[in-house]
Amino acid sequence: MRDYDAATAFLGEWGRFQRLVFFLLSASIIPNGFNGMSVVFLAGTPEHRCVVPRGANLSGEWRNASIPLELRGGQEVPSRCRRYRLAALANFSALGLRPGSDVELEALELEPCLDGWEYSRDVYRSTIVTEWNLVCANDWKGPLSTSLFFVGVLLGSFISGQLSDKFGRKNVLFATLAMQTGFSFIQVFSTSWEMFSVLFVLVGMGQISNYVAAFVLGTEILGKSVRVLFCTLGVCIFYAFGYMLLPLFAFFIRDWRMLLLALTLPGLLCIPLWWVIPESPRWLISQGRFQEAEDIIRKAAKTNGITAPDVIFDPSELQDVNSQKQQTYTILDLMRTRNILTITIMSVLLWMIISVGYFGLSLDTPNLHGDVYVNCFLSAVIEVPAYIISWLLLRNLPRRYSMAAALFLGGCVLLFIQLVPSHLRALSILLVMLGKFGITSAFSMVYVYTAELYPTVVRNMGVGASSMASRLGSILSPYFVYLGAYDRFLPYILMGSLTVLSGILTLFLPESYGMPLPDTIDQMLRVKGLEYRPPSSSTRDSKEEEENPEIFKSTAF
Repeated sequence: MRDYDAATAFLGEWGRFQRLVFFLLSASIIPNGFNGMSVVFLAGTPEHRCVVPRGANLSGEWRNASIPLELRGGQEVPSRCRRYRLAALANFSALGLRPGSDVELEALELEPCLDGWEYSRDVYRSTIVTEWNLVCANDWKGPLSTSLFFVGVLLGSFISGQLSDKFGRKNVLFATLAMQTGFSFIQVFSTSWEMFSVLFVLVGMGQISNYVAAFVLGTEILGKSVRVLFCTLGVCIFYAFGYMLLPLFAFFIRDWRMLLLALTLPGLLCIPLWWVIPESPRWLISQGRFQEAEDIIRKAAKTNGITAPDVIFDPSELQDVNSQKQQTYTILDLMRTRNILTITIMSVLLWMIISVGYFGLSLDTPNLHGDVYVNCFLSAVIEVPAYIISWLLLRNLPRRYSMAAALFLGGCVLLFIQLVPSHLRALSILLVMLGKFGITSAFSMVYVYTAELYPTVVRNMGVGASSMASRLGSILSPYFVYLGAYDRFLPYILMGSLTVLSGILTLFLPESYGMPLPDTIDQMLRVKGLEYRPPSSSTRDSKEEEENPEIFKSTAF
Protein backbone atom coordinates (compact mmCIF):
# COMPACT_ATOMS: atom_id res chain seq x y z
CA MET A 1 0.00 0.00 0.00
CA ARG A 2 1.44 3.35 -1.07
CA ASP A 3 0.83 5.43 2.05
CA TYR A 4 0.84 2.77 4.76
CA ASP A 5 3.64 4.46 6.72
CA ALA A 6 1.96 7.84 6.38
CA ALA A 7 -1.42 6.47 7.47
CA THR A 8 0.10 4.88 10.59
CA ALA A 9 2.52 7.72 11.40
CA PHE A 10 0.34 8.73 14.37
CA LEU A 11 1.61 5.63 16.22
CA GLY A 12 5.09 7.13 16.44
CA GLU A 13 8.33 5.24 15.80
CA TRP A 14 9.42 3.95 19.21
CA GLY A 15 6.41 3.60 21.46
CA ARG A 16 5.68 0.78 23.89
CA PHE A 17 4.10 -1.31 21.12
CA GLN A 18 7.15 -1.01 18.85
CA ARG A 19 9.56 -1.76 21.69
CA LEU A 20 7.55 -4.83 22.65
CA VAL A 21 7.50 -6.19 19.09
CA PHE A 22 11.17 -5.34 18.61
CA PHE A 23 12.46 -7.18 21.67
CA LEU A 24 10.09 -10.15 21.60
CA LEU A 25 10.74 -10.91 17.93
CA SER A 26 14.48 -10.50 18.54
CA ALA A 27 14.30 -12.81 21.57
CA SER A 28 12.59 -15.48 19.45
CA ILE A 29 15.80 -15.58 17.38
CA ILE A 30 18.09 -16.54 20.31
CA PRO A 31 17.40 -20.33 20.09
CA ASN A 32 18.36 -20.20 16.40
CA GLY A 33 21.82 -19.00 17.44
CA PHE A 34 22.72 -22.02 19.53
CA ASN A 35 20.69 -24.56 17.56
CA GLY A 36 21.99 -23.45 14.18
CA MET A 37 25.67 -24.08 14.99
CA SER A 38 25.24 -26.86 17.59
CA VAL A 39 26.60 -29.39 15.11
CA VAL A 40 30.08 -27.98 15.81
CA PHE A 41 29.95 -29.83 19.15
CA LEU A 42 27.33 -32.50 18.46
CA ALA A 43 29.45 -33.84 15.58
CA GLY A 44 32.87 -33.01 17.02
CA THR A 45 35.60 -35.51 16.14
CA PRO A 46 38.01 -36.20 19.03
CA GLU A 47 41.44 -37.73 18.64
CA HIS A 48 41.12 -41.48 18.10
CA ARG A 49 43.11 -44.61 17.37
CA CYS A 50 42.49 -48.31 16.78
CA VAL A 51 41.51 -50.47 19.72
CA VAL A 52 43.98 -53.23 20.54
CA PRO A 53 41.94 -55.86 22.42
CA ARG A 54 43.17 -57.24 25.72
CA GLY A 55 43.11 -60.79 24.39
CA ALA A 56 45.62 -60.05 21.63
CA ASN A 57 48.45 -61.93 23.44
CA LEU A 58 50.90 -59.03 23.05
CA SER A 59 53.64 -57.98 25.39
CA GLY A 60 53.50 -54.42 26.71
CA GLU A 61 56.27 -53.42 24.32
CA TRP A 62 54.48 -54.80 21.28
CA ARG A 63 51.15 -53.34 22.42
CA ASN A 64 52.71 -49.87 22.57
CA ALA A 65 54.17 -50.32 19.08
CA SER A 66 51.00 -51.77 17.51
CA ILE A 67 49.83 -48.41 16.07
CA PRO A 68 51.99 -47.01 13.25
CA LEU A 69 53.02 -43.36 13.24
CA GLU A 70 52.00 -40.93 10.52
CA LEU A 71 52.86 -37.33 9.71
CA ARG A 72 50.01 -34.92 10.57
CA GLY A 73 50.31 -31.18 11.08
CA GLY A 74 54.10 -31.37 10.82
CA GLN A 75 54.34 -33.93 13.66
CA GLU A 76 54.47 -37.72 13.90
CA VAL A 77 51.35 -38.99 15.66
CA PRO A 78 49.64 -42.40 15.99
CA SER A 79 47.53 -43.38 13.01
CA ARG A 80 43.78 -42.90 13.38
CA CYS A 81 42.65 -45.62 10.98
CA ARG A 82 45.35 -48.30 10.74
CA ARG A 83 47.24 -50.70 12.97
CA TYR A 84 49.83 -53.37 12.36
CA ARG A 85 48.32 -56.80 11.73
CA LEU A 86 47.82 -58.22 15.22
CA ALA A 87 48.29 -61.86 14.19
CA ALA A 88 51.84 -61.09 13.04
CA LEU A 89 52.57 -59.03 16.17
CA ALA A 90 51.36 -61.90 18.39
CA ASN A 91 53.83 -64.27 16.68
CA PHE A 92 56.74 -61.85 17.17
CA SER A 93 55.75 -61.35 20.80
CA ALA A 94 55.61 -65.13 21.42
CA LEU A 95 59.09 -65.52 19.89
CA GLY A 96 60.47 -62.86 22.23
CA LEU A 97 61.43 -60.50 19.42
CA ARG A 98 61.53 -56.76 20.12
CA PRO A 99 59.95 -54.07 17.92
CA GLY A 100 62.37 -51.76 16.17
CA SER A 101 65.54 -53.68 16.94
CA ASP A 102 64.60 -57.26 15.97
CA VAL A 103 61.71 -56.42 13.65
CA GLU A 104 61.54 -53.54 11.15
CA LEU A 105 58.13 -52.00 11.86
CA GLU A 106 57.85 -50.13 8.55
CA ALA A 107 57.89 -53.45 6.68
CA LEU A 108 54.96 -54.93 8.58
CA GLU A 109 51.52 -55.37 7.05
CA LEU A 110 48.76 -52.95 8.10
CA GLU A 111 45.07 -53.62 8.74
CA PRO A 112 42.04 -51.40 9.48
CA CYS A 113 40.58 -50.94 12.96
CA LEU A 114 38.73 -54.26 13.06
CA ASP A 115 37.93 -53.98 16.78
CA GLY A 116 36.75 -50.37 16.77
CA TRP A 117 38.35 -47.20 18.07
CA GLU A 118 39.30 -45.66 21.37
CA TYR A 119 38.53 -41.94 21.63
CA SER A 120 40.16 -39.19 23.63
CA ARG A 121 37.86 -37.66 26.25
CA ASP A 122 39.95 -34.53 26.75
CA VAL A 123 37.50 -32.36 24.74
CA TYR A 124 34.25 -34.33 24.40
CA ARG A 125 32.67 -36.97 26.58
CA SER A 126 30.58 -38.21 23.64
CA THR A 127 29.45 -36.97 20.22
CA ILE A 128 27.55 -38.55 17.36
CA VAL A 129 30.97 -39.40 15.92
CA THR A 130 31.95 -41.49 18.94
CA GLU A 131 28.41 -42.86 19.32
CA TRP A 132 28.26 -44.34 15.82
CA ASN A 133 31.99 -44.44 14.87
CA LEU A 134 31.80 -41.83 12.09
CA VAL A 135 35.54 -41.99 11.43
CA CYS A 136 37.95 -43.40 8.85
CA ALA A 137 35.87 -45.19 6.20
CA ASN A 138 32.74 -43.52 7.60
CA ASP A 139 34.19 -40.05 8.11
CA TRP A 140 32.04 -38.72 5.25
CA LYS A 141 28.97 -39.12 7.43
CA GLY A 142 29.98 -36.30 9.78
CA PRO A 143 30.00 -33.55 7.10
CA LEU A 144 26.93 -35.17 5.55
CA SER A 145 25.01 -34.75 8.82
CA THR A 146 25.79 -31.03 8.73
CA SER A 147 24.89 -30.80 5.05
CA LEU A 148 21.58 -32.57 5.68
CA PHE A 149 20.72 -29.98 8.32
CA PHE A 150 21.29 -27.29 5.69
CA VAL A 151 19.24 -29.32 3.20
CA GLY A 152 16.40 -28.91 5.68
CA VAL A 153 17.17 -25.21 5.86
CA LEU A 154 17.05 -25.09 2.06
CA LEU A 155 13.64 -26.78 1.95
CA GLY A 156 12.37 -24.56 4.75
CA SER A 157 13.50 -21.42 2.92
CA PHE A 158 11.58 -22.47 -0.15
CA ILE A 159 8.41 -23.59 1.61
CA SER A 160 8.22 -20.96 4.35
CA GLY A 161 8.24 -18.03 1.93
CA GLN A 162 5.15 -19.24 0.10
CA LEU A 163 3.39 -20.46 3.28
CA SER A 164 4.07 -17.17 5.04
CA ASP A 165 2.77 -15.12 2.14
CA LYS A 166 -0.34 -17.32 2.02
CA PHE A 167 -1.15 -18.06 5.68
CA GLY A 168 0.50 -15.14 7.44
CA ARG A 169 3.83 -14.31 9.05
CA LYS A 170 2.69 -15.02 12.63
CA ASN A 171 1.14 -18.43 11.92
CA VAL A 172 4.25 -19.67 10.12
CA LEU A 173 6.54 -18.20 12.79
CA PHE A 174 4.99 -20.15 15.64
CA ALA A 175 4.26 -23.32 13.68
CA THR A 176 7.90 -23.61 12.69
CA LEU A 177 9.13 -22.71 16.20
CA ALA A 178 7.09 -25.69 17.43
CA MET A 179 8.51 -27.83 14.64
CA GLN A 180 12.11 -26.93 15.50
CA THR A 181 11.66 -27.55 19.23
CA GLY A 182 9.65 -30.76 18.84
CA PHE A 183 11.94 -32.53 16.41
CA SER A 184 15.05 -31.44 18.35
CA PHE A 185 13.59 -33.10 21.42
CA ILE A 186 12.91 -36.33 19.50
CA GLN A 187 16.44 -36.14 18.12
CA VAL A 188 17.82 -36.54 21.65
CA PHE A 189 16.55 -40.13 21.59
CA SER A 190 18.04 -41.07 18.21
CA THR A 191 19.05 -44.73 18.01
CA SER A 192 21.08 -44.50 14.80
CA TRP A 193 22.94 -42.02 12.64
CA GLU A 194 20.25 -42.35 9.99
CA MET A 195 17.50 -41.40 12.45
CA PHE A 196 19.54 -38.47 13.75
CA SER A 197 20.15 -37.17 10.22
CA VAL A 198 16.52 -37.43 9.08
CA LEU A 199 15.40 -35.51 12.17
CA PHE A 200 18.16 -32.97 11.54
CA VAL A 201 16.59 -32.21 8.15
CA LEU A 202 13.26 -31.44 9.85
CA VAL A 203 14.93 -29.31 12.52
CA GLY A 204 16.66 -27.32 9.78
CA MET A 205 13.35 -26.74 8.02
CA GLY A 206 11.84 -25.25 11.18
CA GLN A 207 14.94 -23.26 12.08
CA ILE A 208 15.16 -21.11 8.96
CA SER A 209 11.39 -20.81 8.53
CA ASN A 210 10.86 -19.10 11.88
CA TYR A 211 13.95 -16.92 11.34
CA VAL A 212 12.73 -15.57 7.99
CA ALA A 213 9.15 -15.18 9.25
CA ALA A 214 10.31 -13.21 12.32
CA PHE A 215 12.58 -11.06 10.16
CA VAL A 216 9.86 -10.13 7.67
CA LEU A 217 7.22 -9.71 10.39
CA GLY A 218 9.39 -7.18 12.21
CA THR A 219 10.30 -5.41 8.98
CA GLU A 220 6.65 -4.90 8.09
CA ILE A 221 5.35 -3.94 11.56
CA LEU A 222 8.09 -1.54 12.66
CA GLY A 223 8.41 2.00 11.31
CA LYS A 224 10.88 3.15 8.72
CA SER A 225 13.44 4.52 11.20
CA VAL A 226 13.47 1.30 13.27
CA ARG A 227 13.61 -1.28 10.46
CA VAL A 228 17.37 -1.15 9.96
CA LEU A 229 17.89 -1.22 13.73
CA PHE A 230 15.72 -4.34 13.99
CA CYS A 231 17.40 -6.12 11.08
CA THR A 232 20.89 -5.58 12.50
CA LEU A 233 21.05 -4.81 16.21
CA GLY A 234 17.80 -6.70 16.76
CA VAL A 235 17.65 -9.95 14.83
CA CYS A 236 21.36 -10.37 14.17
CA ILE A 237 22.79 -9.46 17.57
CA PHE A 238 20.25 -11.61 19.39
CA TYR A 239 21.27 -14.46 17.07
CA ALA A 240 24.89 -13.77 18.07
CA PHE A 241 23.90 -13.88 21.75
CA GLY A 242 22.46 -17.34 21.17
CA TYR A 243 25.60 -18.34 19.30
CA MET A 244 27.73 -17.16 22.25
CA LEU A 245 25.70 -19.33 24.61
CA LEU A 246 26.51 -22.45 22.56
CA PRO A 247 30.17 -22.90 23.64
CA LEU A 248 29.17 -22.10 27.24
CA PHE A 249 26.54 -24.85 27.21
CA ALA A 250 28.95 -27.22 25.45
CA PHE A 251 31.82 -26.50 27.86
CA PHE A 252 29.80 -27.64 30.86
CA ILE A 253 27.79 -30.38 29.11
CA ARG A 254 30.18 -32.68 27.24
CA ASP A 255 27.64 -35.44 26.41
CA TRP A 256 25.91 -34.79 23.08
CA ARG A 257 22.45 -36.03 24.12
CA MET A 258 22.32 -33.92 27.27
CA LEU A 259 23.72 -30.94 25.36
CA LEU A 260 21.05 -31.24 22.68
CA LEU A 261 18.35 -31.48 25.34
CA ALA A 262 19.69 -28.37 27.09
CA LEU A 263 19.69 -26.47 23.77
CA THR A 264 16.14 -27.58 22.95
CA LEU A 265 14.26 -26.71 26.15
CA PRO A 266 14.59 -22.87 25.82
CA GLY A 267 12.36 -23.08 22.74
CA LEU A 268 9.40 -23.68 25.09
CA LEU A 269 9.82 -20.14 26.41
CA CYS A 270 8.53 -18.80 23.07
CA ILE A 271 5.02 -20.24 23.60
CA PRO A 272 3.63 -17.21 25.54
CA LEU A 273 4.70 -14.90 22.72
CA TRP A 274 1.72 -16.09 20.66
CA TRP A 275 -0.61 -13.87 22.70
CA VAL A 276 1.64 -10.81 22.42
CA ILE A 277 3.10 -10.69 18.89
CA PRO A 278 0.54 -9.48 16.28
CA GLU A 279 0.15 -10.37 12.64
CA SER A 280 1.64 -8.04 10.03
CA PRO A 281 -0.90 -5.32 9.11
CA ARG A 282 0.86 -4.90 5.76
CA TRP A 283 0.26 -8.58 4.99
CA LEU A 284 -3.37 -8.38 6.08
CA ILE A 285 -3.90 -5.40 3.78
CA SER A 286 -2.24 -7.28 0.91
CA GLN A 287 -4.83 -10.02 1.47
CA GLY A 288 -7.73 -7.57 1.52
CA ARG A 289 -8.33 -8.08 5.29
CA PHE A 290 -8.47 -4.38 6.05
CA GLN A 291 -10.58 -4.53 9.21
CA GLU A 292 -8.17 -6.95 10.92
CA ALA A 293 -5.24 -4.70 10.00
CA GLU A 294 -7.03 -1.66 11.38
CA ASP A 295 -7.87 -3.52 14.62
CA ILE A 296 -4.18 -4.29 15.16
CA ILE A 297 -3.23 -0.67 14.52
CA ARG A 298 -5.88 0.58 16.96
CA LYS A 299 -4.63 -1.84 19.65
CA ALA A 300 -1.10 -0.59 19.00
CA ALA A 301 -2.30 2.98 19.45
CA LYS A 302 -3.94 2.01 22.74
CA THR A 303 -0.71 0.33 23.89
CA ASN A 304 1.21 3.50 23.07
CA GLY A 305 -1.37 5.65 24.87
CA ILE A 306 -2.36 7.38 21.64
CA THR A 307 -5.87 8.13 20.36
CA ALA A 308 -6.27 6.71 16.87
CA PRO A 309 -8.04 8.83 14.21
CA ASP A 310 -11.60 7.93 13.28
CA VAL A 311 -10.47 7.00 9.76
CA ILE A 312 -7.04 5.37 9.42
CA PHE A 313 -7.30 4.42 5.74
CA ASP A 314 -9.27 6.19 3.05
CA PRO A 315 -12.11 3.81 2.03
CA SER A 316 -11.90 4.61 -1.68
CA GLU A 317 -8.15 4.00 -1.67
CA LEU A 318 -8.62 0.74 0.17
CA GLN A 319 -11.07 -0.37 -2.49
CA ASP A 320 -8.46 0.31 -5.21
CA VAL A 321 -5.80 -1.56 -3.25
CA ASN A 322 -8.23 -4.38 -2.57
CA SER A 323 -8.84 -4.92 -6.27
CA GLN A 324 -5.09 -4.97 -6.90
CA LYS A 325 -4.05 -7.13 -3.96
CA GLN A 326 -6.48 -9.97 -4.53
CA GLN A 327 -4.10 -11.29 -7.16
CA THR A 328 -2.33 -14.44 -5.99
CA TYR A 329 1.44 -14.29 -6.15
CA THR A 330 3.72 -17.28 -6.57
CA ILE A 331 7.44 -17.93 -6.85
CA LEU A 332 7.10 -17.35 -10.60
CA ASP A 333 6.41 -13.66 -9.93
CA LEU A 334 10.07 -13.32 -8.94
CA MET A 335 10.72 -13.79 -12.67
CA ARG A 336 7.73 -11.81 -13.95
CA THR A 337 9.67 -8.95 -15.55
CA ARG A 338 13.19 -8.62 -16.81
CA ASN A 339 13.97 -6.23 -13.98
CA ILE A 340 12.85 -8.48 -11.11
CA LEU A 341 14.41 -11.53 -12.79
CA THR A 342 17.82 -9.81 -12.96
CA ILE A 343 17.61 -8.77 -9.30
CA THR A 344 16.57 -12.31 -8.30
CA ILE A 345 19.49 -13.93 -10.16
CA MET A 346 22.01 -11.51 -8.67
CA SER A 347 20.58 -11.97 -5.17
CA VAL A 348 20.73 -15.75 -5.51
CA LEU A 349 24.42 -15.70 -6.43
CA LEU A 350 25.29 -13.15 -3.75
CA TRP A 351 23.56 -15.01 -0.94
CA MET A 352 25.03 -18.34 -2.01
CA ILE A 353 28.63 -17.12 -1.95
CA ILE A 354 28.29 -15.20 1.34
CA SER A 355 26.79 -18.30 2.93
CA VAL A 356 29.77 -20.46 1.93
CA GLY A 357 32.12 -18.04 3.69
CA TYR A 358 30.03 -17.52 6.82
CA PHE A 359 29.20 -21.16 7.56
CA GLY A 360 32.56 -22.42 6.34
CA LEU A 361 34.40 -20.22 8.86
CA SER A 362 31.90 -21.01 11.64
CA LEU A 363 32.19 -24.78 11.15
CA ASP A 364 35.98 -24.60 10.88
CA THR A 365 36.50 -23.37 14.47
CA PRO A 366 37.32 -26.87 15.85
CA ASN A 367 40.21 -27.07 13.36
CA LEU A 368 41.85 -23.82 14.50
CA HIS A 369 44.80 -23.87 16.87
CA GLY A 370 43.93 -23.67 20.54
CA ASP A 371 40.84 -24.54 22.59
CA VAL A 372 37.73 -25.38 20.54
CA TYR A 373 35.38 -23.73 23.05
CA VAL A 374 37.37 -20.50 23.15
CA ASN A 375 37.61 -20.39 19.35
CA CYS A 376 33.87 -20.95 18.98
CA PHE A 377 33.17 -18.22 21.54
CA LEU A 378 35.48 -15.81 19.69
CA SER A 379 33.76 -16.68 16.42
CA ALA A 380 30.45 -15.72 18.04
CA VAL A 381 31.72 -12.58 19.82
CA ILE A 382 33.23 -11.15 16.62
CA GLU A 383 29.72 -11.07 15.15
CA VAL A 384 28.58 -8.40 17.63
CA PRO A 385 30.93 -5.63 16.37
CA ALA A 386 30.25 -6.85 12.83
CA TYR A 387 26.53 -6.24 13.28
CA ILE A 388 27.10 -2.86 14.94
CA ILE A 389 29.34 -1.74 12.08
CA SER A 390 26.81 -2.98 9.51
CA TRP A 391 24.06 -1.00 11.29
CA LEU A 392 26.15 2.18 11.17
CA LEU A 393 26.95 1.61 7.50
CA LEU A 394 23.30 0.97 6.64
CA ARG A 395 22.28 4.17 8.41
CA ASN A 396 24.81 6.47 6.79
CA LEU A 397 26.20 5.02 3.56
CA PRO A 398 24.90 3.48 0.30
CA ARG A 399 24.06 -0.23 0.56
CA ARG A 400 26.07 -1.66 -2.31
CA TYR A 401 29.32 0.16 -1.46
CA SER A 402 29.04 -0.82 2.21
CA MET A 403 28.47 -4.47 1.34
CA ALA A 404 31.23 -4.52 -1.25
CA ALA A 405 33.73 -3.05 1.24
CA ALA A 406 32.83 -5.67 3.87
CA LEU A 407 33.15 -8.50 1.34
CA PHE A 408 36.48 -7.25 -0.01
CA LEU A 409 37.82 -7.04 3.56
CA GLY A 410 36.71 -10.56 4.44
CA GLY A 411 37.88 -12.12 1.18
CA CYS A 412 41.30 -10.48 1.04
CA VAL A 413 42.09 -11.35 4.67
CA LEU A 414 41.27 -15.03 4.05
CA LEU A 415 43.60 -15.04 1.04
CA PHE A 416 46.44 -13.65 3.21
CA ILE A 417 46.24 -16.49 5.78
CA GLN A 418 48.37 -18.78 3.62
CA LEU A 419 51.23 -16.25 3.83
CA VAL A 420 51.40 -16.33 7.65
CA PRO A 421 54.38 -18.35 9.03
CA SER A 422 53.33 -21.56 10.78
CA HIS A 423 54.71 -20.47 14.17
CA LEU A 424 52.50 -17.35 14.26
CA ARG A 425 49.34 -19.25 15.21
CA ALA A 426 47.74 -16.33 17.03
CA LEU A 427 48.04 -14.20 13.89
CA SER A 428 46.31 -16.90 11.84
CA ILE A 429 43.40 -17.00 14.29
CA LEU A 430 43.23 -13.19 14.23
CA LEU A 431 42.99 -13.17 10.42
CA VAL A 432 40.29 -15.85 10.46
CA MET A 433 38.27 -13.77 12.92
CA LEU A 434 38.79 -10.64 10.82
CA GLY A 435 37.57 -12.54 7.77
CA LYS A 436 34.55 -13.71 9.77
CA PHE A 437 33.96 -10.07 10.77
CA GLY A 438 33.79 -8.89 7.15
CA ILE A 439 31.61 -11.74 5.91
CA THR A 440 29.25 -11.49 8.90
CA SER A 441 28.82 -7.76 8.29
CA ALA A 442 27.87 -8.48 4.70
CA PHE A 443 25.51 -11.28 5.74
CA SER A 444 23.71 -8.85 8.06
CA MET A 445 23.41 -6.16 5.41
CA VAL A 446 22.24 -8.48 2.65
CA TYR A 447 18.99 -9.22 4.55
CA VAL A 448 18.14 -5.52 4.72
CA TYR A 449 19.28 -4.88 1.17
CA THR A 450 17.18 -7.71 -0.25
CA ALA A 451 14.11 -6.73 1.77
CA GLU A 452 14.39 -3.20 0.35
CA LEU A 453 14.64 -4.41 -3.24
CA TYR A 454 11.51 -6.63 -3.18
CA PRO A 455 7.93 -5.26 -2.87
CA THR A 456 5.47 -6.15 -0.09
CA VAL A 457 3.42 -8.52 -2.25
CA VAL A 458 6.39 -10.87 -2.71
CA ARG A 459 8.85 -9.60 -0.10
CA ASN A 460 8.73 -12.67 2.14
CA MET A 461 8.91 -14.88 -0.93
CA GLY A 462 11.87 -12.91 -2.30
CA VAL A 463 13.79 -13.02 0.98
CA GLY A 464 12.88 -16.69 1.37
CA ALA A 465 14.04 -17.55 -2.16
CA SER A 466 17.31 -15.68 -1.65
CA SER A 467 17.78 -17.41 1.69
CA MET A 468 17.00 -20.72 -0.01
CA ALA A 469 19.77 -20.06 -2.53
CA SER A 470 22.21 -19.25 0.27
CA ARG A 471 21.57 -22.73 1.70
CA LEU A 472 23.10 -24.28 -1.37
CA GLY A 473 26.28 -22.59 -0.17
CA SER A 474 25.74 -23.75 3.41
CA ILE A 475 25.19 -27.34 2.20
CA LEU A 476 28.59 -27.18 0.49
CA SER A 477 30.34 -25.41 3.39
CA PRO A 478 31.05 -28.57 5.48
CA TYR A 479 32.95 -29.98 2.54
CA PHE A 480 35.00 -26.78 2.20
CA VAL A 481 36.05 -27.46 5.80
CA TYR A 482 36.63 -31.14 4.94
CA LEU A 483 39.14 -30.08 2.25
CA GLY A 484 41.37 -28.83 5.06
CA ALA A 485 42.33 -32.45 5.75
CA TYR A 486 44.20 -32.44 2.43
CA ASP A 487 45.51 -28.87 2.43
CA ARG A 488 45.06 -26.64 5.48
CA PHE A 489 44.92 -23.44 3.40
CA LEU A 490 42.71 -24.68 0.56
CA PRO A 491 39.40 -23.80 2.30
CA TYR A 492 40.62 -20.25 2.95
CA ILE A 493 41.81 -19.80 -0.64
CA LEU A 494 38.47 -20.95 -2.05
CA MET A 495 36.32 -19.00 0.41
CA GLY A 496 38.46 -15.88 0.03
CA SER A 497 38.30 -15.96 -3.76
CA LEU A 498 34.51 -16.45 -3.82
CA THR A 499 34.00 -13.65 -1.28
CA VAL A 500 36.00 -11.17 -3.38
CA LEU A 501 33.93 -12.16 -6.42
CA SER A 502 30.71 -11.57 -4.49
CA GLY A 503 31.99 -8.10 -3.57
CA ILE A 504 32.36 -7.31 -7.26
CA LEU A 505 28.87 -8.68 -7.98
CA THR A 506 27.35 -6.38 -5.32
CA LEU A 507 28.45 -3.30 -7.25
CA PHE A 508 26.01 -4.17 -10.06
CA LEU A 509 22.87 -4.17 -7.88
CA PRO A 510 20.60 -1.07 -7.81
CA GLU A 511 21.05 1.30 -4.88
CA SER A 512 18.18 1.36 -2.34
CA TYR A 513 19.57 3.80 0.24
CA GLY A 514 17.06 6.60 0.86
CA MET A 515 14.58 5.09 -1.59
CA PRO A 516 10.94 4.12 -0.90
CA LEU A 517 10.09 0.66 0.42
CA PRO A 518 8.16 -0.75 -2.58
CA ASP A 519 4.70 -2.31 -2.19
CA THR A 520 4.09 -3.49 -5.79
CA ILE A 521 6.34 -5.05 -8.39
CA ASP A 522 6.15 -1.93 -10.54
CA GLN A 523 7.61 0.17 -7.70
CA MET A 524 10.82 -1.87 -7.60
CA LEU A 525 14.11 -0.15 -8.20
CA ARG A 526 15.35 -0.57 -11.74
CA VAL A 527 18.62 -2.29 -12.57
CA LYS A 528 20.77 0.35 -14.21
CA GLY A 529 21.16 -0.04 -17.94
CA LEU A 530 18.29 -2.52 -18.17
CA GLU A 531 15.44 -1.68 -20.50
CA TYR A 532 12.14 -1.97 -18.66
CA ARG A 533 8.74 -2.74 -20.19
CA PRO A 534 5.99 -2.76 -17.54
CA PRO A 535 3.03 -5.12 -18.00
CA SER A 536 0.03 -3.42 -19.61
CA SER A 537 -2.17 -4.01 -16.56
CA SER A 538 0.21 -2.02 -14.40
CA THR A 539 1.00 0.82 -16.77
CA ARG A 540 -1.28 3.24 -14.92
CA ASP A 541 0.47 2.59 -11.59
CA SER A 542 3.91 3.10 -13.08
CA LYS A 543 2.81 6.38 -14.66
CA GLU A 544 1.42 7.56 -11.35
CA GLU A 545 4.73 6.75 -9.74
CA GLU A 546 6.61 8.82 -12.29
CA GLU A 547 4.17 11.74 -12.07
CA ASN A 548 3.86 11.71 -8.25
CA PRO A 549 7.23 10.62 -6.86
CA GLU A 550 6.59 12.39 -3.53
CA ILE A 551 3.87 9.87 -2.66
CA PHE A 552 6.43 7.08 -2.56
CA LYS A 553 9.00 9.03 -0.58
CA SER A 554 6.79 8.61 2.48
CA THR A 555 8.07 5.05 2.88
CA ALA A 556 11.76 5.89 2.57
CA PHE A 557 14.09 5.05 5.42
